[in-house]
Amino acid sequence: NSVKMKIGNFGSLDPELAKRGIVGLSGASNLDREIWNEFSNDREKLAYESTLLIAEFSKKKIEDIIELEKEIPEGKDKLRWIKTRVNQKFFRDSILGIYDSKCCITGLHIPKLLVASHIIPWADDVKNRLNPENGLCLNSIHDKAFDEGFITITTEYKVKISKAISEFQKEETIKRFFMTFEGKNISMPERYFPNKIFLEYHYSEIFIK
Repeated sequence: NSVKMKIGNFGSLDPELAKRGIVGLSGASNLDREIWNEFSNDREKLAYESTLLIAEFSKKKIEDIIELEKEIPEGKDKLRWIKTRVNQKFFRDSILGIYDSKCCITGLHIPKLLVASHIIPWADDVKNRLNPENGLCLNSIHDKAFDEGFITITTEYKVKISKAISEFQKEETIKRFFMTFEGKNISMPERYFPNKIFLEYHYSEIFIK
């Protein structure tokens, strides 16, 4: 109950909730505001500090929490590698959470087949790497197609198929996996709608016209 009340206090400081008419609880303290201001605009710090706390409470190493596939050798690059993996996991958890673990194009609901896809690629915009407005929940096939520019999402949140794919639309698999969704609305997340500026970037810089 204490945790729920604390989340409610933070909710009263969240402008995303305010947009939806959700006011949260009225008991936010100065410390709540200080914590909110420290972490709400620094998602990398939030991701790392929160993962450290989870590891501490679980009595595990942080490497176990983020499920590294292999042992990382000791050295100056170890912390950087761990932070990168923490950020990737944090972004994935955030995107799958706000999309209810469903592909926003197909509705596929099998988490292991879903990808937290960046609208502006990870390497192209350091500032927005962990911004949930820069993410889409896609199945692995449409994630790859989105990354390669074969599909995009318009600023009206509709699926647009590249001519590079539509040339093969007579093929049954192309019809089922792509042409079926042309012009269809994506399923919107619970919060943090895809940023239209980021979608414009994908259309102009990545999408194959």
